[in-house]
Amino acid sequence: MGAEPSECVPEQPVRARVRRWWAWAPLFGLGFGVLAGVALRIADRPNAANLIWAAVTVAALLPAAWSMLRSLWRRHFGVDVIAVLALAGALGVGEYLAGAVIAVMLATGRSLESYAQRRATRDLRALLARAPRTARRRGPGGAIEVVPLDRVAVADRLLVGPGDVVPVDGTVEEAATLDESVVTGESRLVQRAAGEAVASGVVNAGAGFGMRATKNAAQSTYAGIVRLAQEATARKAPMVRLADRYAAAFVPFTLVLAGLGWLLSGDVVRAVAVLVVATPCPLLLATPIAIVSGLSRVARRGVLVRDGGALELLGRARTLLVDKTGTLTAGRPRAAETVVAPGGDRDEVLRLAASVEQLSPHVLAAALVRQARDRGLTLTEPTGVTEEPGRGVSGRVDGRVVRVGQVTGKLPEWADRARARTELAGWSAVWVSDEGGPLGAILLEDPVRSDARRTVRRLRAAGLRRIVLVTGDQPTTAAQVAAMVGVDDVLARCTPQEKVARVRAEADRAVTVMVGDGVNDAPALAEAHVGVAMGATGASASADVADAVLTVDRLDRLADAVEIARYARRIAVQSATVGMGLAVLAMLVAAVGRLPPVAGAFLQEGIDVLVILNALRALGGGLRRRDVPPRTRELLAHYAGEHQVVRDVLAGLRDTADLVATDPASPRCLPAVRETHRRLTEHVLPHEAAEERQLYPALASPLGSGEATSTMSRAHVEIRRQVDLLGAQLAQTADGRLRPDQVPDLLATLYGLDAVLRLHLAQEEEEFFSLDPSDPTTARR
Repeated sequence: MGAEPSECVPEQPVRARVRRWWAWAPLFGLGFGVLAGVALRIADRPNAANLIWAAVTVAALLPAAWSMLRSLWRRHFGVDVIAVLALAGALGVGEYLAGAVIAVMLATGRSLESYAQRRATRDLRALLARAPRTARRRGPGGAIEVVPLDRVAVADRLLVGPGDVVPVDGTVEEAATLDESVVTGESRLVQRAAGEAVASGVVNAGAGFGMRATKNAAQSTYAGIVRLAQEATARKAPMVRLADRYAAAFVPFTLVLAGLGWLLSGDVVRAVAVLVVATPCPLLLATPIAIVSGLSRVARRGVLVRDGGALELLGRARTLLVDKTGTLTAGRPRAAETVVAPGGDRDEVLRLAASVEQLSPHVLAAALVRQARDRGLTLTEPTGVTEEPGRGVSGRVDGRVVRVGQVTGKLPEWADRARARTELAGWSAVWVSDEGGPLGAILLEDPVRSDARRTVRRLRAAGLRRIVLVTGDQPTTAAQVAAMVGVDDVLARCTPQEKVARVRAEADRAVTVMVGDGVNDAPALAEAHVGVAMGATGASASADVADAVLTVDRLDRLADAVEIARYARRIAVQSATVGMGLAVLAMLVAAVGRLPPVAGAFLQEGIDVLVILNALRALGGGLRRRDVPPRTRELLAHYAGEHQVVRDVLAGLRDTADLVATDPASPRCLPAVRETHRRLTEHVLPHEAAEERQLYPALASPLGSGEATSTMSRAHVEIRRQVDLLGAQLAQTADGRLRPDQVPDLLATLYGLDAVLRLHLAQEEEEFFSLDPSDPTTARR
């Protein structure tokens, strides 16, 4: 299917339709028998009618008895014993119509279960059906050959045609338009530029493109998803075990009640009537339907849960332990800021660093190259590149030797300030130098996911009472992240063994979920009641031991999964409780002789249909998140993109403030302030005004109220006030230089603007832009 969707067996849809119709055949056959007996009774042929009804009863009794005996042989005692006794009892006392109705009831339950199972697992089955099977590989001389998927190796060059499924993980060699809905659950088409990663399983929605494989088929994203989907469809929901636990009390209760009815009245028909209405279809059918429906729904949200047991536990979870890197943070370093020597050019420093780092496999090198390409910088191919582990990379770019990495010796004052800022912020610095010394430093951070704080709030609202951050990072960095996202406790400098011990300790107190993405998280994921792996970006070792995998790189899908799991479990318990409660009432009425077997059979049929239909409610509802209209999504994506322009202005604003603070008498100082004011006026203020005019009104519906954006509007007012104040301060300058008495007020304005703008951007990205699931802002921040 990877390169040749038409290679799927053409009879498959026909066979599937035949199987669907065949699943209803027993019900139709037994139902026809009941109706035929009714027709014979109306025609005054009671013996023939009873004979047909007895045959219908036997047709249901034989397979039910065989199933019960097999269970008993395996020492498995379940509630199906009651169904067998009811059928046998109806035959024994001559209540043939009641037996036939019970037979139809059981067939109806099985048919509805089959239908609901197909309906609930159709998303999981769709994943299996779309699994790639072949790939188009470029051979020597550019020839294209179609090969089985298991013959694709790392570094192979592949061709993905229009409509093809991407066969393995890799990087695209040219621009591509992709439909990632199968993997991520998002229906919007995604554009991937040359050099960007692409996951297996997504569909080419545009023209054909070339790609280079970075993983083989077995290690690729979609292979792991398919393995989980196979397990999820192969295992039964654990609520069947709940039915068996009930059976330990319910079956003896039923037998005692039936025996008492017979003993006190001397009428065995009362005992049969009790058995008829006690047939436990609500437990046997409704609860698994609700759980499997939940499995299907979380799959649509981009979360694959291994089985119903994990979903039920997720719905009862009270404690969450979460790793920091790659989970609460993006897990990929990005350039937060570029600091340059006085008079230097930020873009030039970044271009030189990225040019040298193009050939390095280091994760920091990839971050620099990605940042330079995002800014549209033209990179030069370096020569004479050498890499010294732990020290950095050097090479010749445009005739000059450029070194990227660590720096030694005494640093100039501006570099000392940059280093201090880096340490305070918990960032890392990559220094760019030439023969004359440091040219600048690129400050790298692992940003907190924009949806992390919102997700933590949703998880608390869903019922999680304790959220703990466990990380191997330094306490200062861990504490900063913990404060930003709002967790209850922090365990820093945590080894894999300590993570396992902490998970075990928390699991002793409550149902515990562990979320992580690295190889070192795998033991902790296995120890938790429910281990959740960030499968979109995480290590395969974590995904292999996890009970659930997030197939899309968004933490908020975990909150979706918890809400759906709680809702599905609530529906399951509700269906079982209501159904069994109604059955017990009917049993009491039957025990005192007020409900004959035939009427009891029809009543039980109605109860079964009621609870099964209620269980199907688990296919929808339960999510607290509000859907964002397409037009609002477009606005969110547009203004999130403009934030990069605002951040460029912010970088210059901070440099200008530092210049005023350290050298206010410099002839460069006042022009720098004027340039900063111009950029604020021409770029930042129009951006804020457009948000106020277009974006904020559109957010009123998804956020539930126009008041939700009022604090952001107040920030806009303050930003404009500060920019106007800066303009007024500039108007007081006379001879092209700053007077000493102007410096304190000017510094207060510049640093105040820096603080307000940074806070405002962070709040918008957390509160608003994280609403757009197809365009997470962590890559931009």
